[in-house]
Amino acid sequence: MLKKVYRCSDTVTGIFSGIHDAWLTKNRKEEAGIQIAGDDEVTLFCEYLDTEESNKKALAVEGMIKRYLGYAAYHDIYQACLSFDLKKGETILGTIAAAKELTDSKKIMDHLSNPYVHTLFYLSRNVGGEAHNLTEFIRFGELANGVLYAKITPKNQVLSCIAPHFADRFPEENFMIYDKTHKMFVVKEAKKQWVLVQDEFGFAEATLEYSAEEQVYSALWKDFVSSIAIKERENRRCQMQHLPLWYRGNMTEFC
Repeated sequence: MLKKVYRCSDTVTGIFSGIHDAWLTKNRKEEAGIQIAGDDEVTLFCEYLDTEESNKKALAVEGMIKRYLGYAAYHDIYQACLSFDLKKGETILGTIAAAKELTDSKKIMDHLSNPYVHTLFYLSRNVGGEAHNLTEFIRFGELANGVLYAKITPKNQVLSCIAPHFADRFPEENFMIYDKTHKMFVVKEAKKQWVLVQDEFGFAEATLEYSAEEQVYSALWKDFVSSIAIKERENRRCQMQHLPLWYRGNMTEFC
């Protein structure tokens, strides 16, 4: 019998919908897997099916994970869904299947000897680490209309991880963060909830106009950073350990 592989989009809803369909297939004692959009690898003796995505399926999987694996495991699984690793669907499905074999499924993340669990733990930690770094490295600039704007180019889809931090920090500000890598925005209106918005029409960043005050303060910040640097004690290798190069293109002091 051919293994059924469910193709899904690289979103939490898409992946959870794929897990929903694959899990039903596994319950029928058939082999099943998941393939994320963008992964073009084809395996022999597999039947590839397009997943019909829906919030209903995603919520059903979310509830199942929280109930049987616990909220801590759900946190790791959610963050793994945001990883740039296109094999993450198989990792998540394998972890859930492994939990089913345990007497106490809520201890699944303690079983790091399982290759699926080990990989999921690594993916979650990688996403969490990048999100933590960006809460420190993001630089906002004030646009002419008063909106605070920042651009990031992360490896993982971390907008939903960092948005609560900045919404709590700037509750009375209008701001948006643009993820150039994944073509998405976080948009937060003053005193309202933040939302994720897909960039469907091609964002023209060159058309943005910064306020005159922002331009003055940006210049002052660059001068300050330059003035406190001690050239004789410069250690680029140490700098890169604390501030990787791919963050610097979006930081005021390096632009």
